[in-house]
Order: sequence, then structure tokens, then C-alpha cells
Amino acid sequence: MIQDQNEFIEEILQAGNLPEHVAIIMDGNGRWAKQRQLDRVEGHKEGINSVREVVRIAGELGIKYLTLYTFSTENWNRPKGEVSALMSLLMKTIRSEMQELNRNNVRLQTIGRLEDLPFLARQGMLQAINYLENNTGLTLILALSYSSRRELTDAVREIVARAERGELSATDVDEQLISNHLYTASLPDPDLLIRTSGELRLSNFLLWQLAYTEIFVTSTFWPEFRAQEFLLAIRDYQNRERRFGKVSEQIQQEKPAKEG
Repeated sequence: MIQDQNEFIEEILQAGNLPEHVAIIMDGNGRWAKQRQLDRVEGHKEGINSVREVVRIAGELGIKYLTLYTFSTENWNRPKGEVSALMSLLMKTIRSEMQELNRNNVRLQTIGRLEDLPFLARQGMLQAINYLENNTGLTLILALSYSSRRELTDAVREIVARAERGELSATDVDEQLISNHLYTASLPDPDLLIRTSGELRLSNFLLWQLAYTEIFVTSTFWPEFRAQEFLLAIRDYQNRERRFGKVSEQIQQEKPAKEG
């Protein structure tokens, strides 16, 4: 039995312990389309409806950051027709959704190498970012032409270049310095990672940032992942104990001090 959505949202809000940052690997568009004997692009089109719902629900819950793995560097290796269709779809979606995002007070950012995108898609994305930049609600982050290994490589190159200029020494290099040179420097690490379609891998996504992230995997294909599935993932997160290397007894002892 599917629970009434408004009641479900109220239960989650009352429970507290909401993730500040949720990241999603949106997987299964092609398989969803194949099951229905449709072109793969139709799966990507239907997946936009899932994005729309998840962005709406995340905003209603007061989640601050939502990062969507939209297009990886590896995706450029797909058939040229599919890549072209995806870029066209990205451009049309941003254009059509910009007003709705603004009404919902959503701010837009990207991570990855936006310069890899075709000119029109890149310009459309930059226009949307500028248009929504003063909003104060949910920050929606789209990972575009993104590769975590390339992100780390870029960070190391920047750090080495600073060292060569005499700005840094070896003893200055720590975890915080590395984090400060990543694409996500201005963002907190994700509290929850959701992966759809049942695959059990990270696919070169936020490898540094996911070190202590809770992971929720569902067999649901992304085009079928809607508000109810997102709420189930949030409730699952609320029932977990995040220990960050400690034991349960330590976490329990710390709770009264934090609450006070």
C-alpha cells in the first residue's frame, strides 16, 4: 500500500535527521526504454519527469543540496546520435524548466568541465545559472562532463602549480587543502547517495566526497523513480546511525552534548 505523500512528508519532517546534501546516480534510462521497445532517448526524456519530481520534493523537505550525475566524461563515448540528442535535450530542458525552478526558489550550479559541452548547451546552462543565482532554497548541482578521477587530477595539478610558485610546501598539503581544490570546494560532502537501477558501483562519481556517505541502492530504473521512491530513501537514511569510524556507544554519549 502506497502511503499518502503528504502524510509521508510530514512523518519525515517530524523525524528530523534529514540529509543536508543528497547525490543521485540516475541510472537505467536506456534499460527502461529497451523494456518498452523504445529508443534510448525516450528513456532520457522520461527521466526528466523524475528529475522534476525529485527537485520538488527535495525542496519541500528543506534539503539544501541535490547533486545529479547528469553526464559523465565516459558518456561522450556513446553513439554520436545519442550524445547529440542528449545535448539537445539538456538545452531544451533547462530552457523549459528555468521559470519553474525560479518559482521554487532553486539555485543552479554545475560541476565538471562545462567547456566540453556544445556552445548552445553551454550558453543555455550559463544563462540559467545566472538567472537563478539569487535564489535561496535548494541548490541543484548538475554534474556535466564530470569525472571524479579527472577532478582529482585537476586538483593535484593546481596544488603542484601553487607549490612551484612558492605558495605551498609539502607540509601544507592535507585533506582540507585537497577538498578546497575540488570542483565541489564550496559544497558539503553528500550525506546520502542514491543509485537507481540496482547497479552496485560508484561509476567515477565523487570518489573523494563519498568517503563517509550513506549509500541507498534501488532496483527501480530512473524513469520510474518518483517522489515516493525518494521519500523511501530519505526515511532509510533517517534510520541509520552515522558513526564516522566511531562505535555506537560513543555516538550515543555525544548526542546529549550536541542536543544541549
